[in-house]
Amino acid sequence: MSTKTLADFDFETGEVLLLDKPLTWTSFDVVRKVKSALRIGKIGHAGTLDPLATGLLILCTGKKTKEIDLIQAQEKEYTGTFRLGETTPSFDLETAVDLVRPYAHLTDEEVTAATPQFTGLIQQTPPIFSAVKIDGKRAYELARTGQEAEIKPKTVDIKIFELTRIALPEVDFRVVCSKGTYIRSLARDFGTALGCGAHLTRLVRTRIGEYRVEDAFSLEAIEALRPPRPEGDRPARPERPRTAPNRAGLQYFAALQADALAAKEHQAHEAGETPAAAPENPPE
Repeated sequence: MSTKTLADFDFETGEVLLLDKPLTWTSFDVVRKVKSALRIGKIGHAGTLDPLATGLLILCTGKKTKEIDLIQAQEKEYTGTFRLGETTPSFDLETAVDLVRPYAHLTDEEVTAATPQFTGLIQQTPPIFSAVKIDGKRAYELARTGQEAEIKPKTVDIKIFELTRIALPEVDFRVVCSKGTYIRSLARDFGTALGCGAHLTRLVRTRIGEYRVEDAFSLEAIEALRPPRPEGDRPARPERPRTAPNRAGLQYFAALQADALAAKEHQAHEAGETPAAAPENPPE
């Protein structure tokens, strides 16, 4: 955590604020929440994180919004997990598994040997479930309505792609890469190279340039700094609950979470215990 406290920031004049994005929140969800909580007039984020990714999201306020392009152009670092032997249309947990292939024949040496081909300047095709624009529409809008669209490959620079744990079918990794690199696409391409398919099951952005997730604030810390509403101002509208996975189009992830909760409840019932309450969805 940064030694600088939130009370030290002058958001209206301009600040660069590091946030640790929660799971299932879109980057826009976070911007809107911080804007509302701190009553900031001008705010934006420097680099989108997918709903199923967590970690460093950089917000710029006031005059610092002019630095957004410079910040998001910097080198990125990620850690996460691929699951071998299964593919999904979105290359992550947003959509259900559509193909299962054997992976048990692979050795650790064979898995590791597939990594060098994905370093340096490579051609990468973004996922159809992405914000890439096709004829004026976001690719994910077409994908979620079942429409097919062609996305052209682009050149990205992956400086480091290393495996930090191999426990098949799971493989943990660390990636250092350029702006515009899709780790979900790397999961797909890595699985294709191994002949068994793969998809991304966990992703954390740990760094953008010199900015690190260790120095980021949580949304709870932001909420704690919410200023009191001025006397006579209109009352705050009551917060209404929403299901974040559904809002983000994460039906498969929501189903996985429901299955996991049901399994815990069953185990607790068999053991005569009371299961812990499910975590609440992030507020509107």
